[in-house]
Amino acid sequence: MGTVFLGSEAVAGGILTQGALRYGYRRLFPNVYTSRDEPSSLADRTAGAWLWSWRRGVITGRAAAALHGARWVKDDVPIELNYNCRRPPEGIITRDERITCDEVIQIGDMAVTSLHRTAFDLGRFLPRGQTVAHLDALANATGLTAERVLPLAERYKGARGVKKLRTALDLMDGGAQSPKETWLRLLLIDKGYRRPRTQIPVLDGRGVPFAYLDMGWEDVKIAVEYDGDQHRKNRSQYVWDEQRLRLIRGRGWLHIKVIKEDEPPEILERVATAWRQRERERAFPVARAAV
Repeated sequence: MGTVFLGSEAVAGGILTQGALRYGYRRLFPNVYTSRDEPSSLADRTAGAWLWSWRRGVITGRAAAALHGARWVKDDVPIELNYNCRRPPEGIITRDERITCDEVIQIGDMAVTSLHRTAFDLGRFLPRGQTVAHLDALANATGLTAERVLPLAERYKGARGVKKLRTALDLMDGGAQSPKETWLRLLLIDKGYRRPRTQIPVLDGRGVPFAYLDMGWEDVKIAVEYDGDQHRKNRSQYVWDEQRLRLIRGRGWLHIKVIKEDEPPEILERVATAWRQRERERAFPVARAAV
């Protein structure tokens, strides 16, 4: 018996009595149990949902993305299954959709959507920001490209959400290192800026990269980066961040650091200010050189 199991099988096999099952274990889903003392991880809930389907469902969506190595999938997200059930329990989402053998793989004992089918499903059902963040994470972990997913959009032209999928795939960027970086990139694109490049290398005097910028525009040397909490918890990280920033600015970059407390209008105004500075410099190149 594993950490997640079907109660009926444990009782039928003589491993547990009904009383021991009821009082010694916690129910994850109908007929699915786990240890009473341990918090439920995403992996446990994924296994539990698959067992709940009597091992017939195919894991898809966010849980499948996590199984493919994508980060930033929360433990409490609903587990999505390709499975015929109109009234799933709380915590499970079921969709009975067409799926072919080449769109299913096995991970452990479980049937899981393939990488391209996982992206196809991720791109159709969530709000745009969440969709792109999850696709970014999947691309970051696996090297996924839109070209691998678009044939499914052609195969299932009439499927729900295919138009949303195409939009999300166009915005997908595996260079994003966190959901906040995705959010920041979309904020810039939605404001009308041309799409920033991600993970831009900055070279030292020997031509070796010493930093990779979250996003920006190389031709005008404007960088925008989301600053996480690492420096608050790690002094050596803080020191390197400050040194790194000085080196980047010393190579002519206008660097915009964004923190979680910044509001979108403030962020956009700082980016606009940087662009106005570059436009002034281009208009008066001689005067700039003389300064």
